Amino acid sequence: GEEVTQTPKHLVKGERQKAKLYCAPIKGYSYFFWYQRVLKKEFKFLISFQNENVFDETGMPKERFSAKCPPNSPCSLEIQATKLKDSAAYFCASSQSTVLNIS
Repeated sequence: GEEVTQTPKHLVKGERQKAKLYCAPIKGYSYFFWYQRVLKKEFKFLISFQNENVFDETGMPKERFSAKCPPNSPCSLEIQATKLKDSAAYFCASSQSTVLNIS
């Protein structure tokens, strides 16, 4: 199947640093999602885009996190000043309809 391409695969930061993650969405898909997963807990929704526009940002801690999906470029997720609790796996997903629940 087609996959989104995430870079970097691993990112190690100390506290109060800037962290930036990139993810190239699959061509032809209009929706794009970022999730955060702390340890082995559930996936936490952060933000979704429809094309280049923010669609739903209810999960974003906006004081420190920002995301954008510029046309013809990878989408990015940026943490302004990392905190210990940001230590997590970050997942991106592309979907034409709805995101399937990831268990």
